[in-house]
Amino acid sequence: MSQNVLNFNVGVLGHIDSGKTSLSKALSTVASTASFDKNPQSQERGITIDLGFSSFSVDVPDHIKKSNPEYEILQFTLVDCPGHASLIRTIIGGAQIIDLIMLVVDITKGMQTQTAECLVLGEITCDHMIVILNKIDLLPPDKTEQSIQKMSKKIHKTLEKTKFKDSVIVPVSANPSETKPIGIDSLVKTLQQHTYIPQRSDKGPFVFAVDHCFAIKGQGTVMTGTVIQGSIAISDSIEIPSAKIVRKVKSIQMFKKPITKAMQGDRVGICVTQFDPKILERGTVCAPGHMETVDVIIASVLKIPYFKGKCLTNSKFHISIMHDTVMAKCSFFCSLKSNQKDVDNANEFNFNDDYAYLGEIPESELSEGGEPRFIFAVLQFDKPVILSQNSTYIASKLETDIHANVCRLAFHGKILSVISNKSDTEGLSKLKVYKEKSREGVVDRMVNEYQVIVKDLFKKETNLQIFTNLKVVLSSGEMGVIEGSFGQSGKVNVRVPDGLSNDTMSILGAKKAKKDSAKEKPQDIKVILKFKKYIYDSKKKISQS
Repeated sequence: MSQNVLNFNVGVLGHIDSGKTSLSKALSTVASTASFDKNPQSQERGITIDLGFSSFSVDVPDHIKKSNPEYEILQFTLVDCPGHASLIRTIIGGAQIIDLIMLVVDITKGMQTQTAECLVLGEITCDHMIVILNKIDLLPPDKTEQSIQKMSKKIHKTLEKTKFKDSVIVPVSANPSETKPIGIDSLVKTLQQHTYIPQRSDKGPFVFAVDHCFAIKGQGTVMTGTVIQGSIAISDSIEIPSAKIVRKVKSIQMFKKPITKAMQGDRVGICVTQFDPKILERGTVCAPGHMETVDVIIASVLKIPYFKGKCLTNSKFHISIMHDTVMAKCSFFCSLKSNQKDVDNANEFNFNDDYAYLGEIPESELSEGGEPRFIFAVLQFDKPVILSQNSTYIASKLETDIHANVCRLAFHGKILSVISNKSDTEGLSKLKVYKEKSREGVVDRMVNEYQVIVKDLFKKETNLQIFTNLKVVLSSGEMGVIEGSFGQSGKVNVRVPDGLSNDTMSILGAKKAKKDSAKEKPQDIKVILKFKKYIYDSKKKISQS
């Protein structure tokens, strides 16, 4: 029965040709669809181009048995992720469904560019990692031990500033030509020792990440994948949101064994009838009505420190959510409220608050005043995407030259709110993001001690009504209030409630009396207007603090 099996998902990540698929083969006893490069394109190109799934089962280790005696079998599900740089979309899809990473490093080459990107993905999506030093059979026999120690030292140096600084390093040789691959038994024991009970629940709406879909004659259509949230049982209804189709579950299998129910974390195949597998090659299915097709969302933002480019507002990034990767225009803003909730755990975005516009994601999470800065983004997708609130996303620059030795992963976070499901993005108007604006003019003349006329603050064509009653500051220190236009040239009346100082009136009086060019020109008194302009407001609303 499925409840007696503890399923533990292990992501096999690393650079191309590091031996990930060979390692998965050496470990596994059961293979699922498209595992071990069964995909025709994989065989043609000689590389893994898709997610492959396989598994093997072992005894439940003592530290699990003590607290969870109901488990009889520990099943490791291996997620073999492609390592080629151009296939990072698929890596991201695999990285979000794993409990532990096996980072495979070719001992003859060490850490390479895509190995480092996999490490970054791991930091975002997982808390547990084991490093595999593969291909030790290629080392000279008399220098094997020395080479292993040297490379282990280098890797620990690379990991020292990451959450994986204490990772165990296991040397192996997963050469498929060997009868008994070196180090595999030791690796299995290490995996058992590092197994834990993942936080899983059968609560919440069902979400299922589908990585393969195919027809079985006389049975129906099988979708293979991993349960991301909730649970599913035979006869339950599921929705394929991309096609807006609802079907009943006919049967469920876990690695060729029939089961009646699956829950979060389980790797299963779900069979439905009367569904064309060509409609869903890869994607997500869910409880009916749970997921939305959207164009615009608000998300939390955490910059990836290894990304050296600038994340500029209105620039485009590849946004990967589950197995989908879509281009989106990204606009950044922040909250400086000290009582702001941890946005990674927030279920809703607070539309009542004001937020400050950001021209780019800042390097520091602290403002200039030392306050914590919580960063958000409006993501406007080039085409509609299907998602659920609180999903994890990763933003990247996948158009970067794959041969460049740079990290292409830019920032990540969670989907906090869907603010529009229409292409006209009308939902943006309720988002209160402001830009700090400043204008400067000069006092043209003094009417009396409580009133001055100001020029150069506005252009002739400016709609002065939206600025009426806003406060200004004179360079001489007085506060003023804009009362309205004066004439047709853009000049305005400014009232000074507390009156002008004697020094100011003296300056303005001298300026008024100045007619003789031979005399020294009196100094101008500047008038400064500072205000907030709300960039998404359809009425071009402005305000002051």
